Amino acid sequence: MMTTAKRIFQEPALMQTTATDPSVRHQQREDRAMLLLLAPALFVVVVLLVVPLAWLSWQSIWQDGGFTLVNYRRIFTGTYLDTFLLTFRLSVIVTGVTLLLGYPVAYFASSVSPRWSALILGMVILPFWTSVLVRTYAWLVLLQRTGLINKALLEMGLVDRPVQLAYNQFGTILAMVHILLPFMVLPLYSAMQKIPANLSQAGASLGGSPWHVFWRVFLPLSMSGVVAGVTLVFVLCLGFYITPELMGGGKSIMVSMVVSRNVEIYNSWGAASAVSVVLLVCVFAIFYAASRVIPLEKTLGAK
Repeated sequence: MMTTAKRIFQEPALMQTTATDPSVRHQQREDRAMLLLLAPALFVVVVLLVVPLAWLSWQSIWQDGGFTLVNYRRIFTGTYLDTFLLTFRLSVIVTGVTLLLGYPVAYFASSVSPRWSALILGMVILPFWTSVLVRTYAWLVLLQRTGLINKALLEMGLVDRPVQLAYNQFGTILAMVHILLPFMVLPLYSAMQKIPANLSQAGASLGGSPWHVFWRVFLPLSMSGVVAGVTLVFVLCLGFYITPELMGGGKSIMVSMVVSRNVEIYNSWGAASAVSVVLLVCVFAIFYAASRVIPLEKTLGAK
């Protein structure tokens, strides 16, 4: 009881000392200054992100003047469910192909001299200089029935008639892989560049074969780049619109196209909002799952 009474009498004195401590007052002033500096950015985030998301969520559950879940029930049946499954299937395929193609490129770029590394990365980044629309139309020129590839195949006598390379899932996957490949290579290269070269040399000096050293040393250390690249490419695939719309020929209906058609053709903002909310929840779930494997800061920055 004496201890309790002593603490009661000491607390006001402690609070007074804290209030008069110059370092505490300086920290409080610094916190208020940081809050003022962050206020414009926070305002922009709230106006351009939080408010639209809140309005989107409200639109999905409020229709004809009343609360309804019909827009969400529609998603898990029929065409909407098939669209989500197709979107995830194509996203998995594109992500897997970009990983298989991007890992050797990033590994080679991180293993050569800085001059060759800069050349390789320059070739990887070069497609960013043109828009996604231009690159998609370029693939149409190459893959359509009267395109350059079919003409070359016919002239060489390899086929008797033009091959259907565009306006299907094959053309969609091929164009998406080309467009999204840099988003896989760059995180992989960033992670591989931070791996000390002497670790692989030490593994080789202890008698490990090149494959064994790669499997036991290099690959585990590059997993942050793998997770970052896979997460980034997969999330981008989920929301891809232009390339599937042009290359799919109406045969590869993805979620983003359903949102667009609900707004532009059917004027159904509730259905479009519900699809968008479900897709957003899926993206958050993917980031959460990735963060359980590797911390989110490493997933986003491949540090």
